[in-house]
Amino acid sequence: MASVCGVFSPSSMLLFHKILPVFLLPLGLGLVILFFAVLLRRWLFVWLGIAFLWVMGMPVTGDYLVRQVESDDRRVPVDSLQQADAVVVLGGMVVQVPGVRYGEWREAADRFEGGVEIYKAGKAPLLLFMGAKMPWAPDARPEGEILSERAVLLGVDEHDIRVTGTVGNTDDEAREAGKLLSGILRPRVILVTSAFHMPRASMLFRKAGMRVQEFPVDFRTDYYDELTLVDFFPNTSGLGNSELAIRELIGRAYYVIKRR
Repeated sequence: MASVCGVFSPSSMLLFHKILPVFLLPLGLGLVILFFAVLLRRWLFVWLGIAFLWVMGMPVTGDYLVRQVESDDRRVPVDSLQQADAVVVLGGMVVQVPGVRYGEWREAADRFEGGVEIYKAGKAPLLLFMGAKMPWAPDARPEGEILSERAVLLGVDEHDIRVTGTVGNTDDEAREAGKLLSGILRPRVILVTSAFHMPRASMLFRKAGMRVQEFPVDFRTDYYDELTLVDFFPNTSGLGNSELAIRELIGRAYYVIKRR
């Protein structure tokens, strides 16, 4: 019998991987509960579904969950980093807009800024960007090409920049970064990604044979906020943080199971 990977193309598998978790996340799961509760006229479950969405949409819930998946609560001082063979900046920070050559920043733009800061501090001779490109956007440029041009504008030597082959997820990024550094035995890398994403990314890069120093950025919660009544009323930000954290936990579980 053919394997699942043999039946589906890489692009369809990637799409499946992105869509399936939707039904395990608060919004999708809550809507499923409400749909079947109304269909079966189980009004108690209607209220339970509403209560579930309310709780998961509260900013206090979203902040708590994000703090559980973030690898640290503050940035590592650049001066404290040891010398490495390369700074590796993971992708997912640019929105490509027609007429905007360098794209527009997403929330994770700190990844780029952190990577450039480390390179300029002389902590590694190479700066690696990811050739992120989704199969459903064939006309888009690989993100790494855009970021490399931005880096040159900020004074990074173009000869010190590398862009990986096409990648669609963190596993691809670890594999392709390893290929670029294949001439170095167990390369030392300074890994730059969002704090919530760091544990999973670090695990995959280590499994790909690299020695990793972590440089988490893009912290999603404010540690100096005091709770107010507003924090207990649901909004899109609270729901977004809850979904972000749960999606990350699903991703970690997926790769742990896959690697066994």
